Amino acid sequence: IPLTSSAYGFTTLEHPGCRMVAMERKRRYLGGKITGLDRPTRVYPHKPPAELRAELPSTKDVVAFQCRNPIHRAHFELFIRSLDAPNVEKGSVVLVHPTCGPTQEDDIDGVTRFKTYEVLKAELNDPRVVWAYLPYSMHMAGPREAIQHMIIRKNYGCTHFIVGRDMAGCKSSLTSDDFYGTYDAQDMAKKHAEELGMQVVPSLDIFYTKEKGYVTADQAKSENLTPVKLSGTEFRRKLRAGEEIPEWFAFKTVVEVLRANWK
Repeated sequence: IPLTSSAYGFTTLEHPGCRMVAMERKRRYLGGKITGLDRPTRVYPHKPPAELRAELPSTKDVVAFQCRNPIHRAHFELFIRSLDAPNVEKGSVVLVHPTCGPTQEDDIDGVTRFKTYEVLKAELNDPRVVWAYLPYSMHMAGPREAIQHMIIRKNYGCTHFIVGRDMAGCKSSLTSDDFYGTYDAQDMAKKHAEELGMQVVPSLDIFYTKEKGYVTADQAKSENLTPVKLSGTEFRRKLRAGEEIPEWFAFKTVVEVLRANWK
């Protein structure tokens, strides 16, 4: 109970992190000096921080984008537009750095996610976008986990970090209520950014409109544009049913990988 209360801010089994600790962890933890014998072998490539830092540009800003799901059109618009943020220098790059370890019980498995990232990497072929993969298991710990992600990306050589709304958040398995506030992670990241030596790039509120494609919420409101939406539940239903998924929502190559690998 003290562990989950400190780490997640909750002790209920309705929280996926608390549930993981209660049902998967044993009674004792081991601590002490660690000696690395060899790098673990995984399906996806994973470079240690020093190796990736050496490959990133040292004279440009590097904006980190963390995700745990397949990347769809809205995600792409979010991270590519981060390069135009006021606190990001022109000519900088974005590091797309997904976690490929376990996440929530109902999420798509890490191997399938990795396959979607690889096909999208080849499709975009954009020199402004650097791809790497992180062997990390999500805890859905909300603001505290957002801070941990910032620290990890700093170790990998990033200067900026995109903080999404309700980042690393989760819902109650019984009521579907959110455990953390929409902007809690962004507020905590901004509070500690200077201490961590990182700059925060808040994620834009972006959605697709009938008239002008992807725009910010402010532009849509000011120009009275018509939003077009597809819920995650409906997307998964269409995916399983073999129905057409609009390309404004998802990349065709990503959809093909999901249909071939996700059951």
